[in-house]
Amino acid sequence: MSATTSSKASAIDARFSQLAQRQRRALVAYVTAGHPDATRSLELLRALENAGVDIIEVGVPFSDPMADGPVIQSSSQQALAGGMTYDGALELVARAHLSIPVVLFSYLNPVMAAGPTALDRAARAGASGILITDLPVGADAMLEQRFANGPLDFVRLVAPTTPAERMAHIAQHGSGFVYLISRLGVTGARAQLPPDLNDTVARLRRATSLPICVGFGVSTPEQAKAVARLADGVVVGSAIVKAAEQGVDRAATLVKELRRAIDEA
Repeated sequence: MSATTSSKASAIDARFSQLAQRQRRALVAYVTAGHPDATRSLELLRALENAGVDIIEVGVPFSDPMADGPVIQSSSQQALAGGMTYDGALELVARAHLSIPVVLFSYLNPVMAAGPTALDRAARAGASGILITDLPVGADAMLEQRFANGPLDFVRLVAPTTPAERMAHIAQHGSGFVYLISRLGVTGARAQLPPDLNDTVARLRRATSLPICVGFGVSTPEQAKAVARLADGVVVGSAIVKAAEQGVDRAATLVKELRRAIDEA
């Protein structure tokens, strides 16, 4: 599986290569498709690209988002109430016509319910990668092979408690980048970064050559700067989703502040 995924030349690979040449770190922004509503969701994607985001994770809303905190759970509920679906999320990506990579961020159920051509349709819509929150390495080898052999980079999650050997195993079964969860628990803003984050990133760095992006709990420019000193990318989700509730302009302003802080690092 690792040979298949590592051979893909994707938009995500190209983006990280460009950033490395410029000695910059990636700003990865998460948004929920269809939140706050379909119209503003489209405006938000374009505004975030213009504000300096390098990769956008587009969350497919799900009725039981167990890994997410209250902010993203609420955004999923609003999006579902507005009629957003998996294919609706793909239409949103296609209409946005972004020049930066898009990673679909989803639980397994919506992707499986979308049928056997779900990944191909996502690629045609303009997505470059997919991250499945509830499909850990080793859970279902045949299903994992389907994602690995598909047209999208298969981004894998690594927890901070993961032993070094399993970190390497996870990374070998993914592509694009590795998403390092900074702390255990659900998504959401936190007052402080974990004190052992430096050591965790260093362990993962020894286990993989893929770019490392850190998320879960990163919400302020100061936190983003600190993470950018350690990792190849900084993932911000709940803070952007919360800002989008106040308006697209507010979310774009936050992203500009995050961008400046990351570049200072």
